[in-house]
Amino acid sequence: MRSEKFEFPGHSGESLAARLDLPDTAPRAYALFAHCFTCTKDIVAASRIARALTEAGIGVLRFDFTGLGISEGEFANTNFTSNVDDLIAAADHMRDTLSAPDLIIGHSLGGAAVLAAAGRIDEVKAVVTIGAPADPGHLAHMFQNDAAEIEANGEAVVLLAGREFTIKQQFLEDIAGQTLEDCVSGLGRALLVMHSPIDNTVGIENAGKIFAAAKHPKSFISLDDADHLVSKEADANYVARAITGWASRYLPEAAAEPSFDPAGVEGEVIVGETLENPFAQAIVAGGHALRADEPVSIGGGNSGPSPYDLLLSGLGACTSMTIRMYANRKKWPLERVVVRLHHNKVHAEDCSDCETKAGKIDMIERMLELSGDLDDEQRARLLEIADKCPVHRTLENEVKVATKLA
Repeated sequence: MRSEKFEFPGHSGESLAARLDLPDTAPRAYALFAHCFTCTKDIVAASRIARALTEAGIGVLRFDFTGLGISEGEFANTNFTSNVDDLIAAADHMRDTLSAPDLIIGHSLGGAAVLAAAGRIDEVKAVVTIGAPADPGHLAHMFQNDAAEIEANGEAVVLLAGREFTIKQQFLEDIAGQTLEDCVSGLGRALLVMHSPIDNTVGIENAGKIFAAAKHPKSFISLDDADHLVSKEADANYVARAITGWASRYLPEAAAEPSFDPAGVEGEVIVGETLENPFAQAIVAGGHALRADEPVSIGGGNSGPSPYDLLLSGLGACTSMTIRMYANRKKWPLERVVVRLHHNKVHAEDCSDCETKAGKIDMIERMLELSGDLDDEQRARLLEIADKCPVHRTLENEVKVATKLA
């Protein structure tokens, strides 16, 4: 599994903190996860479900709602409606940079939010709720001891799960005005309802109401003795496996990689789009299958190294091989070579030994780690040999790239 952190604009423009978990191969589909009330994207249940889905070839985006976790904004100014709008913003971002979600999963109030949001995300094929209330107004009971203060002062600081949150009157008015029955009955997607019969936060009767309102295809899975937060590892793993198996019926199979003939012209490298996101590439080099992509932050899916990462990889591999061949020929006690490389654009005027004096130039920094019982003279010589790597020489010599249409 690969994971990348990034940010995207929420419903009102604040930056929301997100994490994209990806399988090691091209994702067959994408899921969007909505966490529980006052929780964050990194709650145990969310991370374990994401891990299981990636193992099944599904990419998962989870994020902190406005004002929670490390997302920007004031929690006190949010409500159920804004959570739904944040979900739509997340789906829009996925559509623009990756692919719209095929599956949306919501935990607790996040489950109610995905029921409300699903009809506004055309590409969604399946919906999962975990311990979700049938009516967002159900949350009002959590603030019954503070209701008088909220009504008198317009807000109150309440203690939830050991943390203090400011709850405003507008929040209570918003959840009181919500109804999910029409959303559920008109869902038009496959629905999986998961709930524990001993859930003391959101009673099991909520699952019954959601299930009764929904039309087929619909499924229910009892979580037996799980708590509301699905905090036990065994319960979280069970939920993750169940979702993965159930969702597979409604999600596309993994897309086949573009088929290139690996037995082409010797020395030829073939690169073609995988079409899973705007930048993902499949590569065949010397009969070996590789991948390239761009980070999520600039519109890719982070399914492989970037082009510059691959360039540095080529230089690093050539450097290490050249040093190894020289040390072996000299019979020097070199045990291992590690090459660390970084690429940056720097101002030419900051480079004292560069011919270019204006604008910016490409700077590759290369750090050698040489293990073994080498003396100072041997280390200095191997440092010189690194500059004789053929790829190094190619990069420093004049290079012409001739391009034509096939």
